[in-house]
Amino acid sequence: MAEYIIAEGGCGEIIEKKSRFIANIQPVQSEEEAVSYIADMKKQYWDARHNCMAYIVGETKRFSDDGEPQGTAGKPMLEVMENHHLTNAVVVVTRYFGGILLGTGGLLRAYQAAVNEGLKNCVIARKCHGISAVIRTDYTGLGKIQYIAQNQSINIVDTEYLDNVSIHIVCETEQYDLFIRKVTEMTAGKAVISEDVPVTFYQSEKEIRIITSV
Repeated sequence: MAEYIIAEGGCGEIIEKKSRFIANIQPVQSEEEAVSYIADMKKQYWDARHNCMAYIVGETKRFSDDGEPQGTAGKPMLEVMENHHLTNAVVVVTRYFGGILLGTGGLLRAYQAAVNEGLKNCVIARKCHGISAVIRTDYTGLGKIQYIAQNQSINIVDTEYLDNVSIHIVCETEQYDLFIRKVTEMTAGKAVISEDVPVTFYQSEKEIRIITSV
């Protein structure tokens, strides 16, 4: 099963029967970071009736209804995070009561909707296992390699232009052999592949972030 992180945090807001639900979502690396972020949100929204929270850090999962009826806020928020296969993330949903009771079902749906709205404004990255490699080629081969990479959705993370060209690529493991075979064929074996190492990386629409090299 794929695993995802919050590469960039975000905020979203919904209004349900005059109550405001404000979701703030942030990446964290430890429970201490999560607890500190929750405390900061409570200070920021000190005048709100409820600041409900949920977080997942590794295998640890915590949530709180913060005065809402049991099971109507924290756990449903956590379930949204689980449904998105998120890890190392914290969400705080602040509620400003609008004077109209929502009932348990209405509260549950509102808190989940707020988290989903917040996630729309986050950058989410998928955890991948792959290969990081450097390909050295002459300038004639550059366009060919770029063409192959584009067609296979291979990530070119850096290109160095000297006497020859060094192209740093990162791709998922199952893509690598086919990519290298095509590069070898289209450059007539002139491209030299070096420094190919297994890596774990996160990929979002904005960036590639290598987190470990094996």
